[in-house]
Amino acid sequence: MSETVYNRIALLRAERKVTRRQLADALGVHYQTVGYLERGEYSPSLYLALRIADYFEVPVEVVFSTAPFPRIGERSA
Repeated sequence: MSETVYNRIALLRAERKVTRRQLADALGVHYQTVGYLERGEYSPSLYLALRIADYFEVPVEVVFSTAPFPRIGERSA
């Protein structure tokens, strides 16, 4: 069983034109932490995951998943 946590942070940031530094400042973390999260090199605490979802005003499952998100344009079966 993999413990990988997939996320859409980069996609959400791009849609909203938010830089890593802006997101990091809003969350009170170092901007490199946002990069580590986006690349899947670091899994957030539950508290940080909820704060990220709150920042983007979406449910946490829109941002994070234990299964890979479908690529844009792919249809789910």
